[in-house]
Amino acid sequence: MERLQRIMLANGLLVILVSMLSGFMLMFNLLGGVETWPGKIIPLPNYGTADGWVKAHTGGALNGVLVVIVGLALPKLNLTPFMQKFSAWGFIYIAWSFTVFYWLGNASSNRALSMGPSPLGEPDLIGLIGFLPGVPSVFLVVFLLAVAAKGVLSSSGD
Repeated sequence: MERLQRIMLANGLLVILVSMLSGFMLMFNLLGGVETWPGKIIPLPNYGTADGWVKAHTGGALNGVLVVIVGLALPKLNLTPFMQKFSAWGFIYIAWSFTVFYWLGNASSNRALSMGPSPLGEPDLIGLIGFLPGVPSVFLVVFLLAVAAKGVLSSSGD
């Protein structure tokens, strides 16, 4: 279990790191570049919207924190060895698939929220690549959180 915890902590922290990088993308998007001296902004090509980068920044950080918390709590979840592994790798998959969704959704014409046309726009390949890995995650996260909560509630008190 200790190995699984280390893997979860490392992945959670890496997801948080990527979310911090999206904070730079937010800054570049808002400023139109990078400020090198007060009032001196060097234009920097970027994509997406400020709103999309805010979501990538905060959502990514929270997904990373979720993986870290579950990793730390893993010994208290009272799960079988199989469910420990499934939960660990499941939460890691969820965090990374949502990270990909945030970054590619910000480059997509329809925010990577559908495979077909929607009120947000027409589909594109970038949106499809952002959307498809995230589809299982929206169901998996609910299932794994319920499994974890059940595991905590069913464990005997120390």
